[in-house]
Amino acid sequence: MDEKATVRISRFLSMVLRHRPEAVGITLDEGGWVDVDVLIAACAAAGRRFSRADLDHVVATNNKRRFAYSSDGRRIRASQGHSVEVDLGLTPAAPPDVLYHGTASGTLAAILREGLRPMDRQDVHLSADRETAVRVGARHGRPVVLEVDAAGLAAAGHTFRVSANGVWLTDRVPPERLRVLPPR
Repeated sequence: MDEKATVRISRFLSMVLRHRPEAVGITLDEGGWVDVDVLIAACAAAGRRFSRADLDHVVATNNKRRFAYSSDGRRIRASQGHSVEVDLGLTPAAPPDVLYHGTASGTLAAILREGLRPMDRQDVHLSADRETAVRVGARHGRPVVLEVDAAGLAAAGHTFRVSANGVWLTDRVPPERLRVLPPR
């Protein structure tokens, strides 16, 4: 499969498995899972044809590891980033002292005023390294990286979870726990 097809399928799956399963007529279970055969058939019926081998390729090569198979390989779900209500079953985890959030410069003033909020998703997404935050922020314009005092938040009672693809999740980050990092 060529790179363009891989990206096209990955983006479509992100939309379906994270935001709009009804677009292809599927229902995610409470954990965000759907049967692989059901997904492939529903996507084909909606005009988006791909094979199990294509799906395997997308799951295996996605650099953000956005999708995961169940242990028996029969079900698939998005690893995080849902705007539809799902329970990923992630257990609370102790975060590193510092986490990072990448954003575009245009959103910085609002973030510094209101903190980080999940917006249309279930959780605020944080990364364990600055480089990932830069890449995330660059998707939306000139990137700005915020350092998050995760240790202070955890000590204050905030719960953190880490998704299958290494994204740290929490409900919100107040502005006093953020620091804008200078560009490198």
